[in-house]
Order: sequence, then C-alpha cells, then structure tokens
Amino acid sequence: MAGLDRVCVYCASSDAVAEVYRDAARALGRELVRRGLDLVYGGGRIGLMGVLADTVLDAGGRVYGVIPEKLVALELGHEGCTELFVVDGMHARKMMMAQLSGAFVALPGGWGTLEELFEAITWRQLGYHRKPVGLLDVNGYYEELLAWTRRARAEGFIRPGDEALVTADTDPARLLDRMGLGS
Repeated sequence: MAGLDRVCVYCASSDAVAEVYRDAARALGRELVRRGLDLVYGGGRIGLMGVLADTVLDAGGRVYGVIPEKLVALELGHEGCTELFVVDGMHARKMMMAQLSGAFVALPGGWGTLEELFEAITWRQLGYHRKPVGLLDVNGYYEELLAWTRRARAEGFIRPGDEALVTADTDPARLLDRMGLGS
C-alpha cells in the first residue's frame, strides 16, 4: 500500500471548461509539488487531467498515470508521465490508482470524476481503506453535492459522522492541510 506521499486526483478530461477550473488544477499541481507529493491520476493528456499533469511535471514533480488500453488507442495518454501504466479497463484503472495512492482529491469533473470519488468514499466508509478523501470546491462547483450530503444525513441515508468521510475546501493548501497531507 502506498504512503501519503502520493495523491490520486480525479478530474475532468474535457477541454471545454472555464479557465477558473484550469487555474485550480494548476494551483493544486503546484501545491502538491511544493509539499513533495506525487500525483496519481487517470493518465490523460487533455482537459484538467492534462493541465494538472503538465503543471506537476513542469514544477519538477512526479506523475503516475493509469489509463485503459482503449483510451491509449485513441491517443489520449500523456506520454510525459514519470510512469504511465496501461491497464485493461476502468475497474483495473481505479484499483491501481487506489493502490498507488495514499489519499484522494476530486477537482471538478463530470460523470467519471463523481463515480471515482463516490467509490473512494464508499471504500472508506466500508473500511477497505482509511485514506483521506477531499473535494476542491472551485467556483462553488461542489456546493450542491455538499448540500445533498447534509440532506442525506438528515434523512437517514448517511450514518451520523459519515459526512466527515470527505473534507471540502476552496483552497488547495487548506484542503491538503485539513487532510493531513505534506507540510
């Protein structure tokens, strides 16, 4: 199992996002390197994934990408990664990313980002890992998800205390501090 020196970041592969989200990916990437933390991510060269990986690499950090063969065949893999793992499919990707990482952070993203985030949270809830999980709430992107979490807790769908399985913040440095990652 990996130590807390590698952080898995889930984020969008879309290039059609506002600059505020790209700026947040850059800020998180720089903060990871500043703290001596390696990046584990989905291995893509486009969207926030590419921005984040490029930022970490440009700042002298290490980047471990995990990408399914199907996406490599579409030429979406980031060839500049410190190491790029090519796996059979999405389940293998998520498992390897989890095994390589000591923590999980979600930047804004779509279906895939949320699916990966929810799986990391569920695995923590069920005791499959004790790794911190965080949300970087950029531009209020996750406000409604956080409100849903409070409602689900109030309605009895989330057990008391389980809302604390996820740490959320609007600032990368504060988020990583609150998650106990790096210095």
